[in-house]
Amino acid sequence: QVQLVESGGGLVQAGGSLRLSCAASGRTFSSYNMGWFRQAPGKERELVAAITWSTGSTYYADSVKGRLTISRDNAKNTVYLQMNSLKPEDTAVYYCAARRVGVKMYEAWGQGTQVTVSS
Repeated sequence: QVQLVESGGGLVQAGGSLRLSCAASGRTFSSYNMGWFRQAPGKERELVAAITWSTGSTYYADSVKGRLTISRDNAKNTVYLQMNSLKPEDTAVYYCAARRVGVKMYEAWGQGTQVTVSS
């Protein structure tokens, strides 16, 4: 199974930018579809962006479309989440997750990285 470690979180003012990284190790990274989730205090964890292994097709939650961009570098075993025009409501713990191609549920999770957006 793949192991995931996130980095890049922090405190930023509204309107600012952050780039999260998720480094994978273990099994073949390039055979996994990847996603970024977030969980704010008192709320359920939600999928905000995802990217497929084969075609690089992406998915975005409506709340982040046009502001967040997911990308991956299979050579570096890393997936990124570029976050622009951040809003206070983006404040959450962000998790990287992976699932094998053909598997519906995400199977591996990182430890999470805190993103705090001040107004």
